[in-house]
Amino acid sequence: MRKKNNYSYIGISFIILVFGILFIPKIISRISNNTIVDDDRHHLERKKSNEEVLVTIGKVPSFKFINQDSDTITNQNYLGKVYVAEFFFTTCPSICPVMNQNMGKIEKEFLGENNFGIASFTINPIYDTPSVLKEYAQKYEMTHPNWNLLTGEQEEIYKLANEGFNLYVGEASEVEGGFEHSGFFALIDSEGNIRSRKDVNGNPIIYYDGLEEETIKMLIEDIQKLLKN
Repeated sequence: MRKKNNYSYIGISFIILVFGILFIPKIISRISNNTIVDDDRHHLERKKSNEEVLVTIGKVPSFKFINQDSDTITNQNYLGKVYVAEFFFTTCPSICPVMNQNMGKIEKEFLGENNFGIASFTINPIYDTPSVLKEYAQKYEMTHPNWNLLTGEQEEIYKLANEGFNLYVGEASEVEGGFEHSGFFALIDSEGNIRSRKDVNGNPIIYYDGLEEETIKMLIEDIQKLLKN
């Protein structure tokens, strides 16, 4: 039994010896050259850089619709403004109320900012007339002068969503409410470009989840960055 233990000790000692020969010189070298600290610092810098850099996803195409006050609103009305866009409908029984409650939080952060706006496009324009949108705006206390709830030709709205923003919308009779759409918000800069932050791996998140509180905080931060530029 003692002989077997001796073999175990020899094996462990051999492993420690090999480890020391292979890795200890490298560790000492890294400590001497401060590369351990540098690597950690560079990792943190890369993470910070990913969070700060907003990439361009694409250009918002031209659009022309009617808002809750029956005024004609085009993409030109938003030039010079940083704005957030969403697709919703007033009778949505699921995600839209949460989306617009969160959009209301964003609105309050920039209530006195004239260079900020919101564009909410209805995907049920047959029902969502200007007067219906007006009542909806009052219900959710949408008071920012640059928050437009927009309606118009359904074909044009769907083209803007599915091709312009790549945010799927569609009719779906089997779904409660009769329509399908995502809960994402798009961030657009003052020149009409869709912008996005990167995740920790350096990949664009593209759109911001309008249902998640943490994502709303990130979106507010990124709006502030664009407003400063």
